[in-house]
This record gives sequence, C-alpha cells and structure tokens, in this order.
Amino acid sequence: MAKIGFEIIGTGHYVPGEPVTNHDLARVMNTSDEWIYQRSGIRQRHYAPDGVGPSDLAYEAAKRALESAGLTAKDIDYIVFATMTPDYVFPGSGALLGAKLGIAGTPALDLRQQCAAMLFGLQMVDGLVQTGAAKTILFVGAEAHAGFMPWKDWGALDPKNGREASIEDKTKVDKHRNLAILFGDGAGALVFRATDRDAGLRGMKLHSDGRSAELLYVPGGGFRARPYWREDSHEEEAHIPRMDGRELFRFAVTKLPATARELCEEHKVGIDEIDWFLAHQANRRINEYIRDQLGVPPEKLPSNIDRFGNTSAGTLPILIDEQMRAGNLKRGQLSMILALGAGIHWGCAFLRF
Repeated sequence: MAKIGFEIIGTGHYVPGEPVTNHDLARVMNTSDEWIYQRSGIRQRHYAPDGVGPSDLAYEAAKRALESAGLTAKDIDYIVFATMTPDYVFPGSGALLGAKLGIAGTPALDLRQQCAAMLFGLQMVDGLVQTGAAKTILFVGAEAHAGFMPWKDWGALDPKNGREASIEDKTKVDKHRNLAILFGDGAGALVFRATDRDAGLRGMKLHSDGRSAELLYVPGGGFRARPYWREDSHEEEAHIPRMDGRELFRFAVTKLPATARELCEEHKVGIDEIDWFLAHQANRRINEYIRDQLGVPPEKLPSNIDRFGNTSAGTLPILIDEQMRAGNLKRGQLSMILALGAGIHWGCAFLRF
C-alpha cells in the first residue's frame, strides 16, 4: 500500500490596508529608510487597524485559498491556526475563524510556536492525514502585531496627515526601535489534502529550548502574576516584547545551517538536490548568511521581507502562496522549509509538492 501523503491544493494571503514605509516610520521614531533597510532588508509592512484581529486577517486569506482550491469552507475537515498575537488571551483564534467561515463545529487547533509555527503545523497536518482524522485541512498563519507597537500617534504614520509624532513620543519609542521596525501584519492560508502520490512531509528536524525564552518574549499578561494584568503594566510597557536581537541573530545563523545539514545527512539528500529553500523572513541578513553557509544559489531562496516585514506565523504561508501563484513551486519538487521562532523553537523540513 502506498504511503498516504498530503499536497497543497490551494493557497491565499491577505495583508491589511496600505503599506507603511520606512519613511513613514521615521515620523514616529528616530530612524531612516537606509538605517532600517541595511539592518533588515525591509522597505515596508502592513498594520491591522484597531478592532481587526488575526482571525479577521485569516478569514480573508482562507477565502482566497479556498477559491484557488475550488472548494467551499464546508469541504474543510480540520483547521490548524498558528498565531502569537491571538484575538483573545483565550479562546484561541482557530474556532473564531471556523465560525467566520460558516463551519462552526469543525475542529480547530491553535499553535503557539511563533515564527516556527509552519514547521509544527506541517507535522500536525501529517499526523492528521496519517491517522485518518482528516483529509482536507486548512492551515492558517496570521498575525496582528500592531497591538504591541510602541508608538501612540498612529495618525502620524499616514503621510496625508502631514505631521510627525512629538519629540517626547519619538524618544520613548526609540528604545524599542530595533523590534518595532521588523514586524508587520498579515495572514497566509494553505489548503492541504490527503493523497497517495509521493507528496507531503518527507523529513523533519525540530527543536525547542525554553532556556532561551527571554531572548524574545512579552513580559506582561502572563498568569504567573495576580492579577495577570496589573494596573501599572501599561505604564511599564509590559505589553511590548523584549528582544535580544544580537543573540537571536547568532542563534539563527548557528542552529539553522547545522540543522539543515543534519536533515540532509539523515535522509541522504544533497543540497543541490533540493529545488527550493523556503525560509522564514525575519531578517534578510540572517537568510543571506544561511544561504552562504549552505552554498545555496540565491535564486533558490526567494524573499519577500522587503514588502511585508516579519509576519511571524503568517510569513511562510504568504511566501508559499506567492511562489505558487508565480508558478515557481511545481508538482514533484522538493523544498526545504527553515524557521526559528521565539520559544526558542527551530527546525527544518523536507516538503515535496
């Protein structure tokens, strides 16, 4: 009997509103287009408006994915929803998405592996298919990072308003500048279907290390405190993530190439046998370093960080949607998926299309 696999039969993505450029950010913090681009490779990003959460972004991406698959929401057996910026502390956003799609009652699973969520999601999809629990699965990664951005004057981001934030506000934002320039909002959706052809997950190396959790974390809102959100938490800016960018960079450029080599050795696959390297888009310099370490031709490692920034769990589904629609990812091709996220979680996977 042929091994049951899974294939991607539909993709879609959605980003909210007009792009916010580096020049726009310079009106709410002391920065410049050149400073941001040299350090990250980012030119612009999108932000969800007030009142819009990740399930709303996911809904738009899911509609596009279902349309490209030629399916309706009622064809979905299972939802896997990945986000680090959920609509609520609880419940998770997966059930909210199901309700918005009109398929209340369909099981929905929420993942919290941040930028590495796609890898864990692939393993969940594979498990659901292998056990027969589901045949058609909607995977969505969606983020609304706008909620933790450090500036107060959102109107100053709009060039039509013709103003900048106050000097005092800019100075307060500057201490979070290295974090604030990186993140953008958006959602990517993939529809997976069980198949008996040679497709799906063909190898994986996953790791988690909670000893490094405070390299990137949100200090406020946790249930170690009573109450979990104190009156002075906002003044302490406890809702804004703390990030050790230098150490995260070192972690990524050390762990990801090593894990990629281990995966190749374990499955006896040469780097030149891999058609595509689909890497999380956290920082252009990280991906360039990994590419050089592995000896990957630039054309095999696509990038879209310049247009979206880091959309965390949404990044890889958005990248896959763009590459699928451009006709680059073809049936039978082998891709390596690479990602590292807060936790710290990291790993690499072989995915055959």
